[in-house]
Amino acid sequence: MKRRLFSSVVAAAVLLPFAPLALWAFSHRWYFPQVLPEQWGLRAWTYVFGTAGTQLTDALIQSVLVAATTAILSVIGGVPAGRALGLYHFRGKDLLSMVLMLPILVPGLCVAMGLHLWMLKLGIAATFAGVVLIHLTACLPYAVFVMWGVFSNYNLEFEDQARSLGASSVQVVFQVMIPLTFPGIVVAALFSFLLSWSQYLSTLIIGGGNIVTLPILLFALMGSGDRPVAAAVSIVFVIPALAALAASARYLGSRRMLGVW
Repeated sequence: MKRRLFSSVVAAAVLLPFAPLALWAFSHRWYFPQVLPEQWGLRAWTYVFGTAGTQLTDALIQSVLVAATTAILSVIGGVPAGRALGLYHFRGKDLLSMVLMLPILVPGLCVAMGLHLWMLKLGIAATFAGVVLIHLTACLPYAVFVMWGVFSNYNLEFEDQARSLGASSVQVVFQVMIPLTFPGIVVAALFSFLLSWSQYLSTLIIGGGNIVTLPILLFALMGSGDRPVAAAVSIVFVIPALAALAASARYLGSRRMLGVW
């Protein structure tokens, strides 16, 4: 009972800030100082799924592809880097950790502007690869730090036991290390996905208008002054992120209930 009550309170706290968006999305006329809309309507949703349906679908697919690719690459780079930082002591470790923190400490606009020139020279500006790379500058450090914490509590004896039983290096990685650290990998992927999903300035600068994601489309609609349509697109924008968060929380919760980690 207490667990359900706590879950309900947490869910309400998460969803409550989206209540004004829902009101705006289903409003037709709403002026200050009215507490609720004077008229209700589906004009915003008609526009979202009708007039701008193709544009919105393309932006949604582009956002999912960019965020998913960024999350996968962040995990691929974060696992070995986190393992090295969490398990071993070597010269320059503190310096390396400071370098990893720089993209987080430096404003994203400065990072994007600084790397834009290099991407123009490399010919990857205004491309999918360029957008993913600029997102990695912000997402990869989070994945590394998450996996660093995971491997700080990792017991290498499990791998030694697997090798003593005849396991190869590949088997140790895929049958011992990854299963034991998989909850941390899920968290690192989730952080990277959500951070990439919400990127606007870096995508706008590096994408050059060729890569149109949901944040870019959303900011354009907000600038138009059409609040109901902007609110409807905002809800569409939030749903995939909430779904990823809920799926990850459910998976991690089930693992904890089973005592796997």
